[in-house]
Amino acid sequence: MTSISAMAPLRSRHFAWFFAARSINQAGTTMAPVALAFGVLSVSDSPSALGLVLAAHMLPMVILLLAGGVIADRFGRRRVIQLSNVVSGLSQATVATLLLTGTAELWQLAVLSAVNGIASAAAMPALMGLVPQLVPREQLQQANVLLSLTRATLMVVGPSVSAGLVITVGPGWALAIDAATWLVSAAMLTRIRIPAPASERAGMVTELREGWRFFRSTSWLWLMVAAFGVLNALHEGGFTILGPVRATETALGEGGWGLTLSAQACGALVATLALMRWTLHRPLLLGVLGNALFGLPLITLALWPATAPLMVTGFFAGVGVQVFSLGWHLAMQENVPDEMLSRAYSYDQLGSFAAIPLGQVAVGPLAAAYGLSQVLLVLGVAYVAICLVPLLNRTVRTLPRRAPVPA
Repeated sequence: MTSISAMAPLRSRHFAWFFAARSINQAGTTMAPVALAFGVLSVSDSPSALGLVLAAHMLPMVILLLAGGVIADRFGRRRVIQLSNVVSGLSQATVATLLLTGTAELWQLAVLSAVNGIASAAAMPALMGLVPQLVPREQLQQANVLLSLTRATLMVVGPSVSAGLVITVGPGWALAIDAATWLVSAAMLTRIRIPAPASERAGMVTELREGWRFFRSTSWLWLMVAAFGVLNALHEGGFTILGPVRATETALGEGGWGLTLSAQACGALVATLALMRWTLHRPLLLGVLGNALFGLPLITLALWPATAPLMVTGFFAGVGVQVFSLGWHLAMQENVPDEMLSRAYSYDQLGSFAAIPLGQVAVGPLAAAYGLSQVLLVLGVAYVAICLVPLLNRTVRTLPRRAPVPA
């Protein structure tokens, strides 16, 4: 790594509006996971119930991701993100109302979670492809770091604030805040102006085939996606589903769980501040090594479910996942043609997320059959081992940064 200027000024006022909109949105979304988890558990205390609601979000998102990538490249990324934000805001507002009025039923939460998942299927590929349209290529690391810095800062306080609201006034209020931020963000995105996509494009099926040809011919891309198809299922099933359940049955509690998530965010914040000064010359190598740390909280939950050790391992997990996040976005944004970027991200996200519903649904019965701590331990060890497998590929170990293309 070598030193670079801490934060070169980003020249695009459109990026400034995008940054502001994302920051407001993330202020709410950092609170949502804790609130939704304990909101569902207030309706049904079964791990399988929470897995069902989260799988209801993930399944339609996975099914529609490829279409979302084509739609984003075809109709414009800003417009797609804006419409998705409106739908997400309205669905979250409905969930909040049901919880606040005490009328929520499990099937209602699952249906609304599915609506939110459909909106995410369109927005996620568009979000990943929008940043290179807003800043010069040579400022991609600074732009991604700035976005990560805000997200990490909000993640420090968001889960703890959400846990405090859950304990004092209930999870509905945290979800109501999240709903408001979606709608405010949608309004702010109207200030962004970027060139419209080409009016003459091939059909959707043809564009999907073009994206698939690029995906399968890029070894580092499909290999990393294949690994994360397993890793995300392990983490979402273990940490997101079994984690809150483990918290409620031990001394960790809701407050300790919120502090654990905040410690993870602190780690991400520290890593982000470091990455403001240092360039990732081997983005995938360092990213994979960092992401292996993400399995440590699962192992800690299994062996030592107390606030202090979970905060320590959560902190290092946050450092590692932030290094991976920046490395992955730089690898994608610098090595994938712009007109293909949203489609490439959609194949990435499809492969990475496809098995998550299986993990979300399976961990409840597995924990009931074999014990919560035993399942968490197996998931944590498997996560670390599988994370390191892509390093067997030379391209993953050696993929360099790309020099900017002159304007």
